[in-house]
Amino acid sequence: MSATGAAAVVIARRWIGTPYLHQASCLGAGADCLGLIRGVWRGLNGCEPADVPAYTPDWSEPQRDERLWRAAAAHLNTAPLGDLAPGDVVLFRMRDGSVAKHLGIVGRVAPDATFIHAYTGHGVVESPLSLPWRRRIVARFEFPDRRP
Repeated sequence: MSATGAAAVVIARRWIGTPYLHQASCLGAGADCLGLIRGVWRGLNGCEPADVPAYTPDWSEPQRDERLWRAAAAHLNTAPLGDLAPGDVVLFRMRDGSVAKHLGIVGRVAPDATFIHAYTGHGVVESPLSLPWRRRIVARFEFPDRRP
């Protein structure tokens, strides 16, 4: 595990218990899955790399636009789908044929793999990275190395 990955997990776990709130990214007050990633980014690097435009819960699904995937690839380091490591950002496709629109951060790897994510109705939680969740992963990213 990289030092940046380890730091990302520590920061993400601080967000556990934050309520779910669409488009929010405020520790303890509200976050969605992107808001959690944004908060971890700020914890690692300070300022966010770009302003986040307003987005709908469907994440451009009617347009079949992989908007979230493109944004993740623009600001995070793309990694092969192989072995996951703590601190990796994983992108999920929630239904076959839909756009990828859910993000999480790997907390632990096998045998008791987990991921930290903001989930509608649950807030920020650490969930088992069970086989049904693993099957939905379509992309893996790493936070860039921490700035000094």
